[in-house]
Amino acid sequence: MAASVRMRNTLTLFSSNDDVLCHRVRLVLAAKGVSFDFVPVDPQNPPEDLIDLNPYHSVPTLVERELVLYAASVVSEYLDERYPHPPLMPVDPLSRARIRLAMLRIEHDWVPQVQAIQLGNKTQAEAGRKRLKELLTASLPLFKASKFFLNPEMSLADCAMAPIIWRLQSLDVPLPKDSKAIEDYGNRIFRHPGFVRSLTDQEKKLRDLPG
Repeated sequence: MAASVRMRNTLTLFSSNDDVLCHRVRLVLAAKGVSFDFVPVDPQNPPEDLIDLNPYHSVPTLVERELVLYAASVVSEYLDERYPHPPLMPVDPLSRARIRLAMLRIEHDWVPQVQAIQLGNKTQAEAGRKRLKELLTASLPLFKASKFFLNPEMSLADCAMAPIIWRLQSLDVPLPKDSKAIEDYGNRIFRHPGFVRSLTDQEKKLRDLPG
């Protein structure tokens, strides 16, 4: 009989093959070079292990020995503290607060639009595309402000934002006018070795990597 997930010594991630929140956690792991067991999950038919471990049956779910964590924000911050190198949060409290606020806005404002496009009806999908383009337009100054999103180095905010930018073409969301800052940001983050490692085979088909 195979060992239960709780009895495994290796880090285990339950993850969908194409989901912005799961991709966010995989990007954190890849950026830090952390090895883990990947358990692919169909959210419509979660495996028994996941049902036993997580009362919401949701992904991403991270298991490390007796520890079980879910919610992408919780898992991401745990991983950054558990594996501190390279750090994905700035040192000073003000910058850390800005990154956390950015992640909150991404999760509350941006992610629901992606989900509406992917899972909603035609009306919901069109509304999601319109709102996502508005968010991109309003955020242009943030993409111009620094090399990465609000920070000179890659951070947890990039791990939340990059999976959305990667999917814009497949979601049929046009970039706003004067979008060079977003394109440049995407090219920088998509060339990061951790980003390439974070992609599932399904996600690699969504668009081409920059040359």
